Amino acid sequence: MGDGAREHAIALKLLESPHEPRIYALMAHRNPGIERVSRRSGGWVVIDKLNVNGITRAINEVNPDIVIIGPEEPQFAGVADRALEMGVPTFGVPRRLAMIEQSKAFARELMWKYKIPGRLAFRAFRDARDAAEYIKNAGSVAIKPARQAGGKGVRVFWENLAYLRDAMGTAKASQVLDAARSVSKYGDIEDLIIIEEAVTGVEYTVQVITDGYSVIALPPIQDHPHAFDYDMGPECGGMGSIVGPGPRLPFLLGDEYWESVDIVKRTIEALQREVGGRYVGVLSGQFMLTTYGPTLIEYYSRFGDPEVTNALALLEADLLELVEAAVEGRLSSVKYGFRDGVVAITKAVAPLGYPHNRDLAVNRTVIMNEDAITKLGCIVFYSSVEEVNGVYRTLGSRAVEIMALGSTYQETYDRVEGCVSQVSSPDWQLFHRVDIGSPELINRRISEAELVRQVYMWRRSHGLGRVRVDWVPGREPIVHDYS
Repeated sequence: MGDGAREHAIALKLLESPHEPRIYALMAHRNPGIERVSRRSGGWVVIDKLNVNGITRAINEVNPDIVIIGPEEPQFAGVADRALEMGVPTFGVPRRLAMIEQSKAFARELMWKYKIPGRLAFRAFRDARDAAEYIKNAGSVAIKPARQAGGKGVRVFWENLAYLRDAMGTAKASQVLDAARSVSKYGDIEDLIIIEEAVTGVEYTVQVITDGYSVIALPPIQDHPHAFDYDMGPECGGMGSIVGPGPRLPFLLGDEYWESVDIVKRTIEALQREVGGRYVGVLSGQFMLTTYGPTLIEYYSRFGDPEVTNALALLEADLLELVEAAVEGRLSSVKYGFRDGVVAITKAVAPLGYPHNRDLAVNRTVIMNEDAITKLGCIVFYSSVEEVNGVYRTLGSRAVEIMALGSTYQETYDRVEGCVSQVSSPDWQLFHRVDIGSPELINRRISEAELVRQVYMWRRSHGLGRVRVDWVPGREPIVHDYS
């Protein structure tokens, strides 16, 4: 279930299975890539991803052996709950477990209650006026919608220049209102705004497949959530991702990766204990290597997009067998591995207007020289685009994602840039991030990671940074114990 590049990547990987599965797709729009896969082996139904009753009828008609849910919103709407009630094994979690992504306040509270490492000090607010009052004296903070909002609506404010304090206060208040509005339109959680301590460092994602008992940790992937080069512009669904060479990242140490995997594992255990049920599917942790060490920024109750494209490119296993083992609770018995010596770079191509003015980005023509892209050694994953009378038309979000594989970053970067150049529009401007995967940006990430690494290792060796006191004039101090 789903109609983006993530679901196209999953469908292609499932199609590789020697078991020759019949793949049916439930899509809100006719994704050309998913349609091609399902036409070869099954079929498709066009249906709104939040139409639970319609999805129920479609599941009854198809009578599948397994349902795989790609995006987060169907999980929030209870699609997995309905499928499980119908007795259909489901790879994707019920709403009570998907709360780990849906509510950022719930996720933070869970981490503090169960003393899961990597947590940050935070405050959650149900009234925008209370949040606006709090930030007047809060210093440097990250202001976020309390609900998952497609990776958007997050702003970090560094209050380190006294002469900008008034302007910073105005900007913070504006962001509080924006965050509150972005959550209130959903109306399915109580909190509106979450305010966290601000941290800086290098981001990466750790995804694990789990059956609720054991996990398969996928390689660490670096997503690039900002719309424009060098991490400028608004945050969006992600403009590209990298991994390699092999199942690693050039700026992340093995100990840091496994510490992050342990945080995700402990979260699964705590979540199941807190709300009940068995977590079957994917839990992803978006991390930042900070002066605290590996630090959890937020969770996803599904594969990341575009991170899944890189992870599945390196996975040496039958994805269908992994999914089947997960729903049956025997994941620990499955054999798997990851390709070594391979670099994977994925880049999204989007119409101008994305992410904040999508009306401008709708119904634009996209032309792709798919033969040239294939000859150059790249793979196209279709996303927010539809084929109308043989012409691709944009739907307002990232149109396509293109992935290249190689043995070095320079080789892979050159290949993917060559492939992206084969995508154009005669009636609109398309854009992508040129810097993603470039040796220049990779070296910058390595330097940034080494800087914070020296700080957190020194702090840990001296037993520092275990307690933070949150104090606002006129209020009772709040002590955050990180030990």
